[in-house]
Amino acid sequence: MERRLAAILAADVVGYSALMADDEAMTLTRLKKHREEVFDPKLDAYNGRLIKLIGDGSLVEFPSVVEAVRCAIDIQKTLASHPSEITLRIGVHLGDVIIDEDDVYGHGVNLAARLEGEAETGGVCISSIVHESLGNLIEDPFEDAGERRLKNISRPVNLFQWRPTAAPKAMPVSKGRKKPSVAVLPFSNLSGDSDQQFFSDGISEDIITGLSRFRTLFVVSRNSSFRFRESDLSEREIADKLGVQYLVEGSVRKAGNRVRVSARLISVDTGRHLWAERYDRDLEDIFAVQDEVTQSIVAVLPGLVQSDVADNVTHKPTDKMQAYELLLKGKALRDGLNAIDNARAKTCFERALEIDPDYARVYMYLADTYVVDLWLGLADTDAPTYALEIARKGAALDNRDVYIQDQLGYAYLCARQWDQADKQFQRTLSLIENEAESMAWCGYGFLLLGQADKARDVVVEAMRLDPMHPPSLDWIMGQIYFFLGRYDDAVSKLIGEARLNSLADAVLVAAYAQSGRQEEAETALRAFVDHRQREYASRGLAAPNTTLTELAGGFRAMWRHGRHWDRLADGLRRAGLPD
Repeated sequence: MERRLAAILAADVVGYSALMADDEAMTLTRLKKHREEVFDPKLDAYNGRLIKLIGDGSLVEFPSVVEAVRCAIDIQKTLASHPSEITLRIGVHLGDVIIDEDDVYGHGVNLAARLEGEAETGGVCISSIVHESLGNLIEDPFEDAGERRLKNISRPVNLFQWRPTAAPKAMPVSKGRKKPSVAVLPFSNLSGDSDQQFFSDGISEDIITGLSRFRTLFVVSRNSSFRFRESDLSEREIADKLGVQYLVEGSVRKAGNRVRVSARLISVDTGRHLWAERYDRDLEDIFAVQDEVTQSIVAVLPGLVQSDVADNVTHKPTDKMQAYELLLKGKALRDGLNAIDNARAKTCFERALEIDPDYARVYMYLADTYVVDLWLGLADTDAPTYALEIARKGAALDNRDVYIQDQLGYAYLCARQWDQADKQFQRTLSLIENEAESMAWCGYGFLLLGQADKARDVVVEAMRLDPMHPPSLDWIMGQIYFFLGRYDDAVSKLIGEARLNSLADAVLVAAYAQSGRQEEAETALRAFVDHRQREYASRGLAAPNTTLTELAGGFRAMWRHGRHWDRLADGLRRAGLPD
C-alpha cells in the first residue's frame, strides 16, 4: 500500500434509480454512450486515471488538482451543450489517499464523494483546499457556499460551487489581465554537462528577476514556468496553462571561459517571434548579457514604453563568476530546507563570500542557512546573533532586493525581536509586485508571529501568483492550516513533497492526532522519530532520546506565542510521544 497526495474527482448520475425504473435497457445504453463519447475521452485529455466504477458513479485520480477541476467543468459544459438524459453531479477534493494495487481509499476519497453529493445538478463542488490551490489557472468562477457539516466528516468543510448557469463564456486568463503577461521558460543547457544545469537555470531566474522589477508587467514566477522544462506541450498549450501572452525561450552553452546565450520572445496569440538574439561573451560579462537580454525583451512588449522603462534593470551583483556559480549551487541546496543540504549550502555561500565579500545576495542566503538550522533545532546558541549580523550586511549592500529584505525579517525573528520582524515583513510585502516566493515567506513570517489568518491570506495570494509553486509553499501552507485548526487540510498539504524536514513530519503527526486519526498518527510518529535521529546524525550529534523535549523541543523557539508550541506538543503527546 502507498499513501500519497492526490486530486480525486467523484461523479454520479443524477436520478439514476428513477431512470432505471422507467427504462432499464435505455438507461444502460445511454450511460454506456456517455462514458464512451464524453466521460472517458475527457479523462484521457486531462490525464485522469479511472479508479473504479460504482454503478452510475465514478472515482478518478488526477496528478494535478488544476487538471481535475478543468476536467470536471469541461464534462459539465459538454453535457450542457449536448442535452441528453444523463446529467451529473461532480465533487473534487485534494487530499491524502491510500493506493492498494488498483484501488484507492482513505479520507481524501471519502470527502470527494461527500462533495459530489453537495454539488448542484450539472455543477461542480470543490473543497476550500482545492479552491486555494487553483491559483489563476481556472477562468470559471466558483462561489463560496460557506461551511457545511458532511456525513462521517469530523469537521465542517468550506465548499465552493461552480454552477452551469453562472459560468460565462470562457476567456483566457491572459486576456483578462490589464498588464502584458510573460513567462520565461527554463533556458536549455547545451553544455553537454548535466552538472551545469544550475548555470542555465540561474540565467533564466535572473531574467525573470529583471523583468519582475517592471510594475507594468505581469511576470510568471520561476516555479510555475520551470514546470515545463521537459514538456512536450506546444507553445500555445504552455501559454494557456500559464495564462500568458508572451513566452521567452532560450539556451545556454558554456565552454571554457566563453558562454553563448540564445534567446527569443514569442507572441503566443500570433505565433510570431517578435525578437531573437544570440550573445557570445566571456563569462565575466555574463551579467551584462542578462541585462541586455532583459532590456531587449521589455523594449518590444506592447504598451511598455512608459516611465518604468526608465528604471534601468541593470544591477550587476558580482564581477567574479566563481562566486556567482557558488551562489547558484548553494541556492539549489538551500531550497531543500533539510539538514544535510542546508549544511552543504552554507559551505557554498561561505566560499562565495571569500571570493566576493560585497555580494549582497550571498549574505541573504547565508543568513537563511542559520535560520533553517534554528528551525530544526540544530543551530549553535550564537546562531541568532550571526543570522542578524549577516542579514544586516546584505541589506546594507542592497536595500532594493525584496528577498534580502524578507530575510532580514527572519533574522529579527530568530533574535526574538518580534515587533521589528513584524514591521520588516510589512515593509517587504509593500515592495513586492510579482515575487510570489518572497510573498509566501512573508506570510510564513506572519504565522510565526501569531497572525495565522493574515498568513493564510498572504500565502494564498502567493499561490495564486504561482499555481505551480515549489513544495516549500505547501510546507508553509500545511503549517498554516494546522494552526488554523484545519487538520485534515494540513495533512493533505504535508503528506507529499512538502515533507521537506522533521518539522513537517512533526506537524503531520500532530495534525493526524488532533483530527482523531490515531493509527495514522502513530505510524507518522515512527517516521518522525527516524527522520529526527537521521538529522542529528548528519551533523555528528548524539542521537536524542525518544521524548517530546529532546526530539521536538528545538522547535519551540520558532513561534512568538507559546500557544503554537502547546498545540504541536499536544498533538505529539496524543500520538504517543512521552514528555
